[in-house]
Amino acid sequence: MKTPKPVQLSHDETAFVRGLVLYEDAEILALAKPAGLSSQGGRGQVHTLDELLWAFAKPGKARPRLIHRLDRDTSGVILTAKTKPAAGFLGKALMARAFSKTYLALVTPGPPEPRGGRITLPLRRVEEGREAYMRVCAPDHPDAEAAASRYRTLKAAEGAALLELEPETGRMHQLRVHLAAVGRPIAGDPRYGGALVVGGQPVPRLMLHAAALTFPHPAGGRKRIEAPMPPDMAGLLTQLHLA
Repeated sequence: MKTPKPVQLSHDETAFVRGLVLYEDAEILALAKPAGLSSQGGRGQVHTLDELLWAFAKPGKARPRLIHRLDRDTSGVILTAKTKPAAGFLGKALMARAFSKTYLALVTPGPPEPRGGRITLPLRRVEEGREAYMRVCAPDHPDAEAAASRYRTLKAAEGAALLELEPETGRMHQLRVHLAAVGRPIAGDPRYGGALVVGGQPVPRLMLHAAALTFPHPAGGRKRIEAPMPPDMAGLLTQLHLA
């Protein structure tokens, strides 16, 4: 694999990404990714999180490596490896589904029925112009990918609910599509039918937050890292009496 060239970052960019650190040791670095920042491969002139990781590179050394991704408009915990052995270990653990991911989501028009359960609808990728979507499909479709998501309702209010979600698989947009498929799209997600106004309050972005990540640590044992909910989402939940 070709080694990426270092990216020159401004003082403000370096300070910004260093301010996102949730946890760091000799082998891993966990960050609280804000909504609106692409993990990798973003378009335009703004640097992606992957590029901003050059702020942590030692002279002549590679930057930390992303172990997984979050959608651009999803906030929360994202994990990187600081060494090649750690990256290999964590990559294998991710493929073996040894990671446990916990998300929080605001959905409308109320809690799902039943209020807790497991969604096991196969998904397939669809290209529409320059955009990629995931769609629910029949299990025997040639492009079908198995997908499973657990959910439970934490709190419900008039026309909305706060859910805790645990994806068992890691398909693109999985939680967003699964919730839309059961009639409870995530607020602020127009791509999959999410409301842009809830309870008279405008929704600033996709209301999906990666709240916690539990995984095997390269040095042994399991590690849990949590990311506090961003002010925009916390504020909206308070206004809707879901906090």
